Amino acid sequence: MRIGYIGLGAMGRPMAINLVNAGHDLVVCDTDATKTAILAQRGAAVAASPKETADQADIVLACLPSLAAAEAVAGGADGAVHGGRATAFVNMGTTGSAYSRDVAAKMQAAGKAFLDAPISGGPPGAEAATLGIMCSGDKATFDALEPALNAIAKKVVYLGDKPGAAQTMKLVNNIISFGNLSVALEAMTLGAKAGLDPEQMLEVINASSGRNSATETKIPNHVLTRTFDYGGANYIIEKDLELWRREAEMYETPMWLGTNIRTLFLQSMAETGRDKDMTALTLTLEKMAGVQIPKTR
Repeated sequence: MRIGYIGLGAMGRPMAINLVNAGHDLVVCDTDATKTAILAQRGAAVAASPKETADQADIVLACLPSLAAAEAVAGGADGAVHGGRATAFVNMGTTGSAYSRDVAAKMQAAGKAFLDAPISGGPPGAEAATLGIMCSGDKATFDALEPALNAIAKKVVYLGDKPGAAQTMKLVNNIISFGNLSVALEAMTLGAKAGLDPEQMLEVINASSGRNSATETKIPNHVLTRTFDYGGANYIIEKDLELWRREAEMYETPMWLGTNIRTLFLQSMAETGRDKDMTALTLTLEKMAGVQIPKTR
């Protein structure tokens, strides 16, 4: 089976590299020739467009940074839906469930299957091949692709054949992750202002009930270093939070805490910039509290 991979950004590039390293036959596509050259040096073929990718591959995976890009790659004038060889399209980005239902219908009309496979774990997880992948859609496509998914993930879960179910699951996971970071940073800002040592705070938290992904990785590795370089750009977080908002409205589910989390991130983006890392949220919380969490690493 030849796999097409479209989108070689902070997540897509390491995933594509891991697929090649695992021995999978790959054809890649990206608007940045520098990124495709990196994969070509490792043995991957290069396609000039999503359609050409789908002309050369049996199954096409896409991981795009925006909803507009995802829509164009899947069903645009030069989209994968028009490719002659590929029998299935797999969306690995975070796009919301409405996108999945729309693209699944377009693919079905063109005689192709659709599978959602959004990813979680951030750039570090993509590099280390320890991602979590949640899937929904065509079961036969999932079964055929599962060995490849296991080459880039620590955990792969199939949630059923309903298009979009995995997207809802990803947004549920995202708002928990963003909430963990927000409350952990807010609490550590309080601790810092009270004179507590940041390293000792993490030592206690990570041995106690407050432990979460932010206290285990993001804060020690990217906040206490004052590098703010986890790899999640604010403009991606903004997109994910907007998709979460639409999902909550579509299902008429009140999200009091989630709304405050989104407002906090939007404030931070306005203050620090949309190109800054998500961990730069620290700077906004420090500014409000009038304190700085000391650099310890």
